[in-house]
Amino acid sequence: MSVVKFAKYASVLLALMLLVGCQRDMPPVTFHADGRPPKLSDWHVVEVRDGKLQLNDGVVPYDLNTPLFSDYAHKLRTIWMPKGSSAKYHPTDTFDFPVGTVISKTFYYPRPDKGRTADGKPADVARTDDYSHDFAGQGLDMSRMHLIETRILVHRQDGWAAIPYLWNDAQTEATLVRTGAVLPLTLVDAQPAVGQPAREDFNYVVPDESQCASCHAQDWVDRKIHPIGPKARHINKDYHYADGTQNQLQHLVKIGYLDGLPAPAEVPRDANWEDTRAPLDARARAYLDINCGHCHNPRGAANTTGLSLTNDTPEDRHLGICKPPTAAGQGTGDRFFDIVPGKPDDSIIAYRLSSTEPGTMMPEIGRSTVHQQGLALIKAWIAAQPGSCVVLH
Repeated sequence: MSVVKFAKYASVLLALMLLVGCQRDMPPVTFHADGRPPKLSDWHVVEVRDGKLQLNDGVVPYDLNTPLFSDYAHKLRTIWMPKGSSAKYHPTDTFDFPVGTVISKTFYYPRPDKGRTADGKPADVARTDDYSHDFAGQGLDMSRMHLIETRILVHRQDGWAAIPYLWNDAQTEATLVRTGAVLPLTLVDAQPAVGQPAREDFNYVVPDESQCASCHAQDWVDRKIHPIGPKARHINKDYHYADGTQNQLQHLVKIGYLDGLPAPAEVPRDANWEDTRAPLDARARAYLDINCGHCHNPRGAANTTGLSLTNDTPEDRHLGICKPPTAAGQGTGDRFFDIVPGKPDDSIIAYRLSSTEPGTMMPEIGRSTVHQQGLALIKAWIAAQPGSCVVLH
């Protein structure tokens, strides 16, 4: 990551953490033990007030070292727990969150020109990794941002429930969309990456409730959903809070939201995929871990493929090196192996990341565009691998 880019990112985190100075006049966060509340505001987690998307008391924002790609959408992630309760630390899996925990993730895009169209509907959305203009004071600047959806993960007595909400055109409220939604949008980029147009039309897909399990089910046998991001390796990073910079895990301990955190040297950490100071292998493995590992692991939805893409997978056939696919078809692009060392264009993984065709692209849901920067990273990683594969006829 360049010095300029790092400075922009740091300023974003500082602005975001001002959200902790939340609105005291909001009704308290409401834990709904059952049912599907029809409006996002029924939870009182995040609300639009005074031209900003603001966080309520006790709602703590957090960030990931390497985030899941979602059509270049920006994301605001939060955690809230009932007073007096806390999560239990785990070194590899999702933390053991208490019943009553509410996790939210709001997807939004910056506006290229700050404004709205004459009819109040969203203008084009910006494709940018610059967060520095997203925030104003204690919340998202609604004159610059367009909210798309907010997903709620709530931990109830019988397990986690995923509840999706879609923001209205007026950007005043988000309503329940159990069957999902499709939104035609146009990405606008003043400095597009190689292979990308300056303008790109695409369909942003809000998943329905049933699709949530395809990513959030840690065990494909019981198919019970769990959060993906709140794992030690993903959130072990510094954050610029309103009262100063602190490691996110240590901050959660400080406010009573986390128990059992070991010494810092014992806590795993995924790399930031954009940080060019980190080893290429660490960056690529972190990218595959968050984007693919929730399915491609021994217990996940893609366990029958024999391909595991979590960060602890050994660098052998389990990771896809010289591993033929378990089934032929259009998803292979007539390629023989998941990864061919030194040859990204001959590797199935790179081929599937470069596609937007149903039945070919990976991940199967969650995107309608190609992440050119992520694809370039994985291609560079494959190109740097030594060795070769033998094709048996």
